Amino acid sequence: MARILLFTGKGGVGKSTVAAGTAALSAAAGNRTLVLSTDAAHSLADAFGTAVGAEPTEVAPRLFVQQVDAQLRFEQSWSDIQRYLLTVLDVVGVDPVAAEELTVIPGAEEVLALLELRLHARSDAWDVIVVDCAPTAETLRLLALPEALGWYMTRVLPIERRVVKVLKPVLNRAAGVPMPGDNVFDAVERLHAELDEVRGLLSGPQSSVRLVLTPERVVLAEARRSYTTLSLFGYRVDGVVANRVFPAENADDWRAGWVMAQDDVLAQVEQSFAGLPVWRSVYRTGEPVGVPALTELARTLYDGVDPLAAPTGEGPFRVTRTSDGAIVRLRLPNVTRAEVDLARHGDDLVVTVGSYRRLLTLPAGLSRHRVAGARVEAGELQVRFEEQTLVDAQERTT
Repeated sequence: MARILLFTGKGGVGKSTVAAGTAALSAAAGNRTLVLSTDAAHSLADAFGTAVGAEPTEVAPRLFVQQVDAQLRFEQSWSDIQRYLLTVLDVVGVDPVAAEELTVIPGAEEVLALLELRLHARSDAWDVIVVDCAPTAETLRLLALPEALGWYMTRVLPIERRVVKVLKPVLNRAAGVPMPGDNVFDAVERLHAELDEVRGLLSGPQSSVRLVLTPERVVLAEARRSYTTLSLFGYRVDGVVANRVFPAENADDWRAGWVMAQDDVLAQVEQSFAGLPVWRSVYRTGEPVGVPALTELARTLYDGVDPLAAPTGEGPFRVTRTSDGAIVRLRLPNVTRAEVDLARHGDDLVVTVGSYRRLLTLPAGLSRHRVAGARVEAGELQVRFEEQTLVDAQERTT
């Protein structure tokens, strides 16, 4: 299984450069390395100073670069569904140009580009895959879609498919619009399965996310939110890269002011990401371009630490058993109990933090349990479950 390392961060912080440098250092260490860009605004060709296409291009021994054709992947994975939606919109009189815009999910191209990662991970051709993601964690957040749609896919879609198949002629006449055929249902199921596999890869023990930031308050605030969101959706964050740090040596008055301002933010970075390594990269006089310069940047950045070491410990989500039930634990760094909304919906636990919501399907063993309490402690949401009979007995005695 290849080591998968994803880089994300606010636009303009040097995310692509750090990802490219990490990949170059990996290849220099003898690993078959692929660095993959799923960002629609590709920057890897600029970083390596060479032409890069939609297929893996070798730019140095054991180092390959690919900028995914997101539009092509979108057409391959969404075309059957889009054609059906376009037919429906045409019947109801929507302008064809507007209809095409309406059938494109915002951010879908970036998400579907990650399906390329699934193919590479299954090929066993690589030891290390470095992914240069789109700015911010939006792409990764959208990968929660398979989990959120899990209830629909397992409970509603099979029934809907059978009903449409039996009543299709009647429904066509009654609704006045064409009903979806087997090819549409097949496409939905296939896309769900593929995205679910990608999500499994990215939340697995060999995968982790690395946040890149610059020492600025606005950038730090977004990185903190990204850390919380990534943990909410089950992704491991294994470290933070503080990029473009002004060196304190030989600083004139103007740069000394920047050094002081950055030192204050860097102290907050250490507090915000306590327990994670924070690597610092100094502000260079020139932008590193090409394999040698990128390798040197990464070698200096990690300073002898293995940048490819797999994350240790348990993931953000785990369940521990107690004498009378269980405790569901979910890492939620940088949040308080007041910022978390919790609800139980059948076998699902709905966790909402700000504008982000995750639908957690509980283990089968907790189906007979009920939520007995919840708290946030040391950056972790802890939801206590007790057996239904035990709770009911306690309620009857009070």
